[in-house]
Amino acid sequence: MSDQHFQSHGQQPYAGQQFDDQQQHQQQQYGQAQYGEQQQHYGEQSYGEQPYAEQQQYAEQSQYGGQQYAEQSFAEPQQQYGEQQFTGRRRGFDEPQQQYGGGAPEAAPQFGRSSRMSESSLRVVWVYPDLLSTYGDRGNALVVERRAQQRGLGVTRIDVRSDQSVPTSGDIYLIGGGEDRPQRLAAERLRNDGGLVRAAENGAIIFSVCAGFQILGHEFINDLGEREAGLGLLDVWTARGEGARCVGDVLAEVDPQLGLPQLTGFENHQGVTHLGEGVKPFATVQVGRGNGTGDGTEGAWRDTVFGTYLHGPVMARNPAVADMLIKLALDVNALPPADTTWFDALRTERIAAAARPA
Repeated sequence: MSDQHFQSHGQQPYAGQQFDDQQQHQQQQYGQAQYGEQQQHYGEQSYGEQPYAEQQQYAEQSQYGGQQYAEQSFAEPQQQYGEQQFTGRRRGFDEPQQQYGGGAPEAAPQFGRSSRMSESSLRVVWVYPDLLSTYGDRGNALVVERRAQQRGLGVTRIDVRSDQSVPTSGDIYLIGGGEDRPQRLAAERLRNDGGLVRAAENGAIIFSVCAGFQILGHEFINDLGEREAGLGLLDVWTARGEGARCVGDVLAEVDPQLGLPQLTGFENHQGVTHLGEGVKPFATVQVGRGNGTGDGTEGAWRDTVFGTYLHGPVMARNPAVADMLIKLALDVNALPPADTTWFDALRTERIAAAARPA
């Protein structure tokens, strides 16, 4: 069920000269010192998103009402930003943000923001679609594009394949799920490339799903049954679960600090992801298993780096998540309203389905 179609309507191809990647920066190791004493040997079995032939076909993840998401029509007029909303130093949740349309600033964590965003285009980087794009996770990039365009924002989306360097000057980076071997290859190439780590150091927003979430942590167990080093951008580490796979619909309450509504998605993994002191749970599950640790946690986040196990695609079911990423990129804490009719219909259907007794 991998998503192998990477060309989007109006997409601009990646070219290295579009980005200021030539500056060499030493990679910062996030949380490595404190983590070194925590690591454990987790056995020799591989895990991750292995093909799961016995599971039901989950067509509603990639289509709704018989039409593919990318083909949906959105006819509402777009609202234009003035340039003053595009510029200025970008911040994380720890600093006051500009309120678009009035109101008090929000509060929250710690991450430097940079002012690399252009005045005319939001730069969305879809990382390794040839390796990490299962269960329609490419839809997350489509939703971020669409939600920005609904507000009159220009969007440049860059699909970076695994044989290309990851640009360091993007605004929002999206990483999807993948099966065990592609996950290992992706981790190796991201470590060697270093671009995603440098982007995080520059204050970029990173949102990862399932295998991508595990890669952002300190380590996971690869397809060879070996401990595979991650990028250390999130203070988490993943073992292989010994029981049944985590498969099915999920409902969860998002960390109140993020100000998001109830989360809906679909999980399919056998990882057990432990959270360190350097992160907070992205959400707390009401239905489903989340991180697989039995404590109700789902995903993790730190400043502008986020991880979740939820497919769906998660942003098609939860457009407020895409809006949150856009607000962080713009350094505002409110956006003009945009039509959510299609998204609301999908959310209502999936929330009702998850809440029904099995």
